[in-house]
Amino acid sequence: MEFAAAAPQSGAGVPFRWLPGLPSDRLRAGMDSSRKRPGALSISNVTKAALYMTAAAFCFAFMNSLVRVASQSVPTLEVVFFRNLFALVALLPWMMSSRGQGLRTAQLRLHLIRAVVGVTAMIVWFIAVVQVPLADAVALNFTLPLFVVIGAALALGERVGPRRWAATAVGFSGMLVILRPGFAEVSPASVLPVLAAIFMATSMLLLKRISAKDRAGTSVAYMSILMTPLSLVPALFVWQWPSLEALGVLALLGTMAMLAHLCLARGMGHADASVVMLFDYARLPFVAFFAFVLFGEAAEFWTWAGAGIIIASSFYIARREAAAEKSARPLETARAAGEI
Repeated sequence: MEFAAAAPQSGAGVPFRWLPGLPSDRLRAGMDSSRKRPGALSISNVTKAALYMTAAAFCFAFMNSLVRVASQSVPTLEVVFFRNLFALVALLPWMMSSRGQGLRTAQLRLHLIRAVVGVTAMIVWFIAVVQVPLADAVALNFTLPLFVVIGAALALGERVGPRRWAATAVGFSGMLVILRPGFAEVSPASVLPVLAAIFMATSMLLLKRISAKDRAGTSVAYMSILMTPLSLVPALFVWQWPSLEALGVLALLGTMAMLAHLCLARGMGHADASVVMLFDYARLPFVAFFAFVLFGEAAEFWTWAGAGIIIASSFYIARREAAAEKSARPLETARAAGEI
């Protein structure tokens, strides 16, 4: 799973990603649909979201495969650095066009802490992708939303009802189905995807604090600006200049990451996150395909079974949070209007 840069401003319990211009995107989508000629071919917003998210899942799966390919000739720590470097290069046009306005913040300390956590998460995840069967790594990393629920309750004091706690427990049982402790040998590397999910969840919780005052674009910019030099430090200890072929793979890796985030932003702009989240799990069959074609790895039955349990529980949690948020909106509107 690619470490995403930011999360929705609403704070819904979904995988954290940058969703720029969500309201305006939906408004433009509605305006465009109203201008269609009678009888013109129309595609629903949910269908568009499904297509964009499926494309994002494909790009992420391909990117994870490229991480393993690049790590065969370049140290993994160095791959992490080049991943962040290419992300920063892709972000430079936006930073230049905004003339520094998007970098204004009063929470630089929180941005720095989140960048450190983000680099750690990316390093652990990339190592996991190299050492653990790809399908297993992705399936285990699906525990991310479960750790967000726990962290939100313990660190942010958010109220978590018994149904969500039960769904979280069921989700972790899916992780045990994949690992099968006591029935199959559990290697130390198998813990890495779960550890990466913990760091990713921590980053998301920090983002919830940051997003209360800063825009999503500001969070994305600081992540790239800070993570690039931070990831360079460990890379220097194992540095070796990549060949032209390896550099091409790294460039393609960065391109896939950029395209994945672009598709994510587009997909989230066409439908609610609880609906879009379903198509994000298409990463598993895609990565299983790449793992089989490129590395001869075949996903086991237990991987699919455990992933199904984790996905079902995570989707239930997302639906519960979306319903809770929807029911709270009239109350918040009434308070804002002074009626309560």
